[in-house]
Parts: sequence; structure tokens; C-alpha cells
Amino acid sequence: MYDTLDTTADLVRQENVARILDCAERLFRHYGYGKTNVADIARELGMSTANIYRFFASKVEIHQAVCGRMLATCYQLTYDACHSPGTASEKLRRYAQTHYQWTRDTMLDQEKVHEMVVVAIERDWHVIEKHIDRIRSLVAEVISDGIAAGEFADQDPEVASRCFGAAIITLCHPQMVAQCLAKENRAMPDDLIEFAIRALKK
Repeated sequence: MYDTLDTTADLVRQENVARILDCAERLFRHYGYGKTNVADIARELGMSTANIYRFFASKVEIHQAVCGRMLATCYQLTYDACHSPGTASEKLRRYAQTHYQWTRDTMLDQEKVHEMVVVAIERDWHVIEKHIDRIRSLVAEVISDGIAAGEFADQDPEVASRCFGAAIITLCHPQMVAQCLAKENRAMPDDLIEFAIRALKK
């Protein structure tokens, strides 16, 4: 009986957390992170502010959770690209193009979303670092497969993954993507991706 009660309580908690995050993300997107506070979220949900604090200690914690959900979507897209059919080069190409497109669509086409992510990056939140580590592991796995297949030169896949990420950082970092889109004297995305892939080969 107690197990059933615990399970029900957990489900209710998860539902409330999801409702809070859905509402917070909607308000952040509409009004901006800086102009939205916990009281606004509570009011929109018909809850008391104290009730929100039962689930999240602060607005910052809510923001981190919202960013975590957004980055989880990015990770799933890039995971699918890295595990799609094809050679290691084709997978890396697909990965980089997917990440770039997601950054443009999600981070830049929606100014308020861009604001949320910039705040997270500037404050060096663990959710950002965790995402970067997971992406690096995905790329390292693809590079390792490419080495085993004789497609790439023999090298440390982890180091190669960091270098590959650094080479295409202007395609993945929201602030850099925004800056480069406005410049005509920057490398084109496809050219940059091909350059980074060639660097891995023999």
C-alpha cells in the first residue's frame, strides 16, 4: 500500500514539475527571462508562489530545468544523426548540420529563447557543461568507429572530438552563430564542416 502511495505521490510531483516548466518556458518565450518572475509563473498556473517553491528553490533553478529540457531535444537530434546509416564522415557531417540548424531555429529565430541560453552560458551552469560533455562523447564514438574502419587517421578519439568541436564552434555556440550570420567574410557552414572532417583523415 505504501509503495502505491509513494508512486502516486511521485507521479503527482512529476506532473506539477512539468506544468511549472511548461508555463515558465511559455512565459520566458513571450516576455523574456529577465521580465518573468516566480510570481508570474504562479499567477499563470493559479498557484501560490509558496507552492512553486515546494518544487523549485528559485527562478534560477526553474531556468536551469527549462534549459535542460531544451538541450535534451538538441541531444536527441544529434544522437539520431550520429547513429544514422553511413560512413563516419557522413555521420559527422549530418551531426554538424543538425546542430547548426537546431541552434539557428531554436536559439536565434526566437529572441527570447536566445536570451535564456545566453544567461545560462554566461553563468557557466552545470546543465550547459553536461550537455557539452554528452555531445563530445557522441562525436568521439563516431570518430572511434571511423578510426576502426580505416576512414580516419589513428588518434585519440576523445582529443579528436574536442578538436572537432572547437573547429565548428561557430556553428554551435548561439552567440557566435548570431555574430557570424551578420558577417560576409566568415567561412560558410558546409565549408567549415568539410574542413573539420578532412582534418581527421589520413
